[in-house]
Amino acid sequence: MKTKQTNTIQKSWAALGLARISIGLIFLWAFFDKLFGLGFATCRDPKTNIVTTMCEKAWANGGSPTDGFLKFAAKGPLKDFYNGLAGNKFIAILFMAGLLLIGVALVSGIATKLATLSGMVLLLMMWSAVLPPENNIILDDHIVYIFVLLAVYFGNAQQRFGLGAWWSKQPLVQKFPILG
Repeated sequence: MKTKQTNTIQKSWAALGLARISIGLIFLWAFFDKLFGLGFATCRDPKTNIVTTMCEKAWANGGSPTDGFLKFAAKGPLKDFYNGLAGNKFIAILFMAGLLLIGVALVSGIATKLATLSGMVLLLMMWSAVLPPENNIILDDHIVYIFVLLAVYFGNAQQRFGLGAWWSKQPLVQKFPILG
């Protein structure tokens, strides 16, 4: 019986590892799409549905990764707050750095605690920018991703598929466990 229970637990840890990597890839994709305009959110023409990579909206081509969303998509009780952030280059740099660092950390398994906490804050901000959500009065994909990151945060001790086991033994992580 113990063998079956152990096997189930190991499969759960493996599934959690795959969830961590998957969400990390979502963050990385958002980063690269906004950087190069790969066409899914950044450089797709809403009228024709034609994708043009490296369009004027791509960050690498002088566009802003946050302006369009903060100016035009924000709605609800925090609309004025998010509209006020539009055009701020520091906010754009923080946003892009967050997408990249959270994505790399989650995919690699390094600094997973810090990445999950940062990811939850970023996702909560994205959710709060468009209240109420379009298809449900409370829930949308941002909230579901927050729950998955919460599970990763608490279940990361037995991390699978990454450098986390090695990383957790490093002196810096031993001194500052939030980096684990």
